[in-house]
Amino acid sequence: MKLYYSPGACSLASHIVLREIGKPFALDKIDKASKTTEAGNDFLAINPKGAVPVLETTNGEVLTEGAAILQFLADSNGVEALAPKPGTMARARVQEMLNFVACELHIAFGPLFSKSSTAGEKEAARSKVGEKFARLERNLADGRNHLTGREFTVADAYAYAFVVTNWANFTGIALDKWPKLKAFMERVTARTTVQAALKAEGLV
Repeated sequence: MKLYYSPGACSLASHIVLREIGKPFALDKIDKASKTTEAGNDFLAINPKGAVPVLETTNGEVLTEGAAILQFLADSNGVEALAPKPGTMARARVQEMLNFVACELHIAFGPLFSKSSTAGEKEAARSKVGEKFARLERNLADGRNHLTGREFTVADAYAYAFVVTNWANFTGIALDKWPKLKAFMERVTARTTVQAALKAEGLV
């Protein structure tokens, strides 16, 4: 398998899950400006959407979209701890969180990375991100270690990739208001697989 990624992007989640699974894989870094891979290939020929992550499977198929990749990796490798069986409430909770991160948290960050956003629009975006962080904080209010329960799942990797790769720090959002979320991030950061992924991407 090969993962096309960009350091500090949400492709970090797929990178973490690949390391959790423990199967061999290759990495190919994308140059965002030129849309070329580190190996010198045209990234748009691989993924016309031009976005990471992209997973190239062992049989040569290409899969895009983070939430789809995460579930495929867990399911195809039989790692139920990362993604419970389809049709169960536990799996529905993981999918619920994946959708929340992709459709709400990710979108809320958007204006903070746009050069055309005004100061007022960025301040409104910080407020919106804060609302999403508060939602994650409520998820952790019952003392659970992870977002959907006791076990680390692909949903935790996905949320972590958006929050802990310094997006909050880069956009002027202090995490002290959400102590349970901050503690969650520290727990995830301490995982050996996460540390290995962060080091491989040059993030630590």
